[in-house]
Amino acid sequence: KMTKRDVFIEKEQMMNILMFLPSWDGKMPQPCILKPKPLWTGKQIFSLIIPGNVNMIRTHSTHPDEEDDGPYKWISPGDTKVMVEHGELVMGILCKKTLGTSAGSLLHICMLELGHEVCGRFYGNIQTVINNWLLLEGHSIGIGDTIADPQTYLEIQKAIKKAKEDVIEVIQKAHNMELEPTPGN
Repeated sequence: KMTKRDVFIEKEQMMNILMFLPSWDGKMPQPCILKPKPLWTGKQIFSLIIPGNVNMIRTHSTHPDEEDDGPYKWISPGDTKVMVEHGELVMGILCKKTLGTSAGSLLHICMLELGHEVCGRFYGNIQTVINNWLLLEGHSIGIGDTIADPQTYLEIQKAIKKAKEDVIEVIQKAHNMELEPTPGN
């Protein structure tokens, strides 16, 4: 969510996030919006932690295949084409597919091109920035978020009923001396 197009960060929040970034050189990047008040994007923050001169073009996990053909293949309406150029996140929304776990992801490229120490610091910086951004972003949970739907209640009741039947069956076997002795019983 941090790298979506509609995520903007005010100066106070930007300074707070940068304060926790060990690799920050003390210089704030130019805000993407200057008036009526300076605003930075999540892409700008993420670009500050990408190490070295890394280049990558990859697609988000929700990228539709039909966007890869035609005259506008380099422009993604849903911002699902991810491009990192010279260590700067130019476009795209980062996800598990584009950032880690798979071959060709940003972490994989950093590991291959820059080595395990730089990649480890990059991974730690990602975690630090995301944690502090989530603290600023805030989330709320209501009582309605904890209530299960009717289908889940039915599955729970079935599981409880089956467990009770299994216990009754084991007790009957024990009373009839049909229970096989097993280690731990």
